[in-house]
Amino acid sequence: MIRWKLTGENYEFIKGEVIHIFVKYNIKCIPVSGFEIATKMGIVLVPYGGLSTKKLSAAMHESRDGFYIESGGKEYIFYNNIGKNYERQNMTILHEIGHCVLDHTGHSKYEEDEANFFAKYAIAPPVLVEKIGAVTPSDIYSSFNISYEAAVYAFDYYLAWKQRHDRLGKYTEYEKRLLAFYKKSA
Repeated sequence: MIRWKLTGENYEFIKGEVIHIFVKYNIKCIPVSGFEIATKMGIVLVPYGGLSTKKLSAAMHESRDGFYIESGGKEYIFYNNIGKNYERQNMTILHEIGHCVLDHTGHSKYEEDEANFFAKYAIAPPVLVEKIGAVTPSDIYSSFNISYEAAVYAFDYYLAWKQRHDRLGKYTEYEKRLLAFYKKSA
């Protein structure tokens, strides 16, 4: 499968949207919970384990992990909780929230990449990784309740962010907003 590279502008927009959601819905806890965010957004969460055999088959045909739909004026995230650990379920829900927040319609080749980045950034924003004083992937793993593999990726992303941050010597406006928000809640 071909993966499309998003532009710097796309990444910055998505980061700002993640922070907007955190502040708007008062998401203050580390680890970040997609379950909490979805609930506060009014999105109905539907675990695959509660579906009838026929509906489960249809859901699995749609996606092995999960999917987002709007129906009858309500928003739903269906997610696979059968044999999937909490970390995988949480990332799936964050990914699907990304589709919702970014107003995806299924008509762009970039939507999966955008939703993936939304979830990656939401689960462990580098400015919060810095706030906890992470020096190894294990610090991220234990603080953000993600898989160790995801913690390694988050740590690599954090190191690249830190290098850029140290070079520029300042936070972005959305990073300042997130830090101020977390400081208020401390």
